[in-house]
Amino acid sequence: MNPLQKKIIFNCFFLIFIMLQAGASTGMTEPGALLLATTTSTDNTGLLNYLAPLFEKATGIELKWTAVGTGKALLLGQNCDVDVLLVHDPEAEKKFISKGFGINRREIMFNDFVIIGPASDPAAVKGQGAVEALKSIQARGAVFTSRGDESGTHAMEKALWGKTGAALPEKEQWYIQTGQGMMTTIHIAEERKGYTLTDRGTYYKYEDTKGGDPKLKILSEGDDLLKNQYSVIALNPRNCPARQHKPAMQFSDWIAGAEGQKWINNFKLNGKPLFTANGK
Repeated sequence: MNPLQKKIIFNCFFLIFIMLQAGASTGMTEPGALLLATTTSTDNTGLLNYLAPLFEKATGIELKWTAVGTGKALLLGQNCDVDVLLVHDPEAEKKFISKGFGINRREIMFNDFVIIGPASDPAAVKGQGAVEALKSIQARGAVFTSRGDESGTHAMEKALWGKTGAALPEKEQWYIQTGQGMMTTIHIAEERKGYTLTDRGTYYKYEDTKGGDPKLKILSEGDDLLKNQYSVIALNPRNCPARQHKPAMQFSDWIAGAEGQKWINNFKLNGKPLFTANGK
């Protein structure tokens, strides 16, 4: 192979690489695929793997998704990198819409948050409300793992710390910010024999992976503050005219409608419902 042939081949490969990078950076999807940005809990629990083929059967639209914290999902929507959002931070969602980035926010389901920790419960939080539990953890300097990723779960955690009357303990040695998704954060809490805040659905999935006998147990639950509402949001076509608005609305209508709501309520793990449909 002479030098000219080598140069031509190199330039061809380089051009293909640049085209692939450009596609990745602009959130390109396969023709006909609808790209969803969602929170890690809908992915970790297996909910989307369960719903996607049902949605495709009903509409003919293939659903693909990227699972990140709600804050990052909203940023993907703001930047027009996806077509539709499924997230769980109501205050952030309302700001997103008020700024003109999204439309048609519809509540579709909920579960709740729980505080989990080792069975030995070194901070003695079992049976306490969420705020009192955090106060006990802080008073005893027990390990607490935070997602620290601006997700919906992280937003709830910060709101709960705010209600303790103390500053967020970001600089305390016992407070660990993982910057990771929920399941990874749970595993880090387990390794450190610490506590964390999680949605119940992801906890049930973690419990299942441990054969029903996980090292971390639910210690604080049932607090009225801990409702975890999920909503679907379509992107504003004025902000993202190149995205797939019509299929996004089809997904919104389907998941908030009778069929999608039925499948959400039917989604269980070991007989336990992971989410409760409340579509509007």
